[in-house]
Amino acid sequence: MQKGLLIQKPYYAPACVTHGPVAIDASETDIQCGGSAETVEYTLLKFKCGDMFLVAATLRPETVFGQTNFWVNPDADYVKVRVGKEVWVVSEDAYFKLTYQMDGVERMEAVKGSDLIGLKCLAPMVHREILTLPADFVDPGVGTGLVTSVPSDSPDDWISLRAVQQDDALLDRFGLDKTAVKAIRPIAIIEMKGWSDLPAVEVTEKMGITAPGDPKLEEAKKLVYKDGFHTGKMNATAGDYAGLPVMEAKERMKQTMIASGEAAVMYDLSENVICRCGERVVIRKVDDQWFIDYANAEATAASKEQAKNMEIFPIEYYQNIHGVLDWFRERACVRQGNWIGTRFPFDEKWIIEAISDSTLYPIYYTISKFANDGSIKAEQMNEAFFDHVILDKGDASQVAASTGIDPSLLKEIRDDVHYWYPLDLNLGGKEHLTVHFPAFLMNHVALLPRDMWPRGIFVNWWVMGKGGKISKSKGGAQPIPGAAEEYGVDALRLYYAHIASPFADVDWDNEAVEGYTARTEKMERTLLDLMALNGPQSEVDGWMISRMASRILRVREMMRTYDLRSMANEVYFEAFNDLRWYQRRGGCHAPTIGRVLDLLIPLMMPITPHTAEELWEASGHKDLVSASLLPEVREGEVDVSKERAEDYLRAMMDDANEILKVTGIKPTRMTLFTTAPWKREVVSMAADLHEKGELRVPALTKMAMAHEAVRVKGKEASDFARKTAEDLMKRSPSEARKLAQSFDELSFLSASREFLEREYGCAVAVHEAGEPGIADPQNKSRQAAPWRPAILVE
Repeated sequence: MQKGLLIQKPYYAPACVTHGPVAIDASETDIQCGGSAETVEYTLLKFKCGDMFLVAATLRPETVFGQTNFWVNPDADYVKVRVGKEVWVVSEDAYFKLTYQMDGVERMEAVKGSDLIGLKCLAPMVHREILTLPADFVDPGVGTGLVTSVPSDSPDDWISLRAVQQDDALLDRFGLDKTAVKAIRPIAIIEMKGWSDLPAVEVTEKMGITAPGDPKLEEAKKLVYKDGFHTGKMNATAGDYAGLPVMEAKERMKQTMIASGEAAVMYDLSENVICRCGERVVIRKVDDQWFIDYANAEATAASKEQAKNMEIFPIEYYQNIHGVLDWFRERACVRQGNWIGTRFPFDEKWIIEAISDSTLYPIYYTISKFANDGSIKAEQMNEAFFDHVILDKGDASQVAASTGIDPSLLKEIRDDVHYWYPLDLNLGGKEHLTVHFPAFLMNHVALLPRDMWPRGIFVNWWVMGKGGKISKSKGGAQPIPGAAEEYGVDALRLYYAHIASPFADVDWDNEAVEGYTARTEKMERTLLDLMALNGPQSEVDGWMISRMASRILRVREMMRTYDLRSMANEVYFEAFNDLRWYQRRGGCHAPTIGRVLDLLIPLMMPITPHTAEELWEASGHKDLVSASLLPEVREGEVDVSKERAEDYLRAMMDDANEILKVTGIKPTRMTLFTTAPWKREVVSMAADLHEKGELRVPALTKMAMAHEAVRVKGKEASDFARKTAEDLMKRSPSEARKLAQSFDELSFLSASREFLEREYGCAVAVHEAGEPGIADPQNKSRQAAPWRPAILVE
């Protein structure tokens, strides 16, 4: 109020006919359906017809100069109503709506639509007498159920007019003057670049539209209306308005007709909206509505600047929120009726509506515990209290005295508020992109000091059922207690975390949830099996520790960016694969396993806390893992060389498996040839050239052939240099450096020989390519390259 952001003025607002004002937005918090409905402003044009007015609703008052006739649905029910001193004819539905927007609207008598056909009425502004004609396309539920006809610019009007003119039976049925009806011609009113004077006639001819009800009429209407409204100018027919852009003429002509008493305004909804109670929602006039002025230029500018410095996910919303803030306007902040909520302190007949009440509530969470445990009472939390604990205003002793709160408790509350604030992250569904989040940001920026402005917004998409969004208010939510009992709480959490990106809708899938139940159980069994091992240390232990330490570092970064899906994949899938490989490689060293558990179980805790706690206890810990910090990686635990060595082994095995699959051989012997030293030299040279940006086939060939150990290999060396240059030029310098790293492939594969023999059930020999006296009938050893051994299967 002090900042001028709380304003009061008349307002036309959506309201349930039973329970009063409702909010219409994508969240559909207050309603059953119609969340995308917009408020539509109709200009009501009054056509004088004897002692009454036929009232037509239009969205385009600037087209009045082109009126040629008046449409009435002969099968619809209309009603005469007294509005002030005038008698209007509108549909029953329009009368119902008008009673909520105008004072003293009195129903007089029913009128059949057929009785209105053939009447003459005086068109507003142009004061030209026109005929009423039958049209079954007129919907009594839209506008007033009566429509004025402008066939020059409305494809619907032109096609319908022509159909009536050509239907002698219809004209005879209603006793219409055939000569007068057939003499009606479109009147050009708008000039549009690229269009004739009669765009409706032109577009229907181009699109081959000949009869009312043609589906193409909707597209035709969009084409003409879009160009006409945005680029059109009124022609000479418009008199004083000639030459004006259509957008400007629309408002000026509307205001002129309203001022002269020839028009009025009515509001409606663009689609049917039903309250959560089941009753209809209409637009109702509220004379003393309160608003928060989100259009305030200063608050908008400050909010946009703050948004630039926030972590907002997804990135698309970070980019779009500035436009949303520009678009955000005055929003009704209170409503009347039997709503749950807080009474409006400036006028207690009002209740603060949900969005206005909820967007600043995170700061109250820092205070609410003191109210909930009885330390302070509601009546003690007056304006001086909030000003002090939140804004640091007022003398502490005076505030304590005025509120009756002990000074030490007042300080504790104030310290808690400033410990927890600013809010790091506000999480919410995508329905709040243009509703809750802009209000949340602007309320914080407008009311709180800069150091308490929010730091982040995270928008999540929906879990979808077969009928659409799953939500409690829609009655379609998967019952959590039942699902938890059937699938397990941790399995559900893993499903939600991993099944899809937070920024895409996910379809609820019972089979998929069952799969996550199995995944949770597999992880638990694997870790319990590892706890039972106590064998000797081996080469794979260093790899296992490094692998888990590396995953800790990756998960930290994923958590920093709220990448929950990647985190779940890292912990429950990639780390699980590491554990299985460790077991497969014969890993069984208890100290290694203990360290792995200390690293991995805390990573499981945010997603599957119950499983993590059980495993934490089973691994010998007496405290709770949920109360522990994420473990720190010790110096030396990450060993890239050990990780690359195991990757090398698995890649080699993938190649061997492919050979066995393709050939169908059941191996009796397998010989592995590691690269010849001279090839490692060539790759090293290539990496150096790549680093300098000088890697080319001629440059590498020249450098390689200058080395005696390479040159003696002749054509084999030059061919290898060419292939290496061509390969590495497609890679980044960092990838090239990895290939050039020193690695004793011969020693590593020799040490892994027993493992390989178990895997393949045959003898395995390991040699360096070129080693004398080694049988190589297929000359396989020539295929060996750094990090890619050659494989001979017999």
